[in-house]
Amino acid sequence: MRLATSEEQLLEGGGLGAALERWLRPAVGFNRPRDVLKDPLLDRDEKRAVLSSWASDASAVQDEPTLRWLLGTPEPVPLAEIREALARLDGWEAEPFRPS
Repeated sequence: MRLATSEEQLLEGGGLGAALERWLRPAVGFNRPRDVLKDPLLDRDEKRAVLSSWASDASAVQDEPTLRWLLGTPEPVPLAEIREALARLDGWEAEPFRPS
């Protein structure tokens, strides 16, 4: 899977247009919350912003309070999965930062 944040995709996929879409729809290219955690081009704050947007009530699926569907993602995901990804991110923040 190629993530929307890869430089190659931004260059091949329309340059500025692709970058603008990424800004307007931050979850483009992510199928699951774990994909956000794996993205090497997002820093911790950016990962938190995407995951927090995904977890927000604004992304709630009508009549399904345990599901969230963020604009740009292919399908709804369980809120518990998003919260788990945020908890993992919090765990990383408790550790000293070590660049990959």
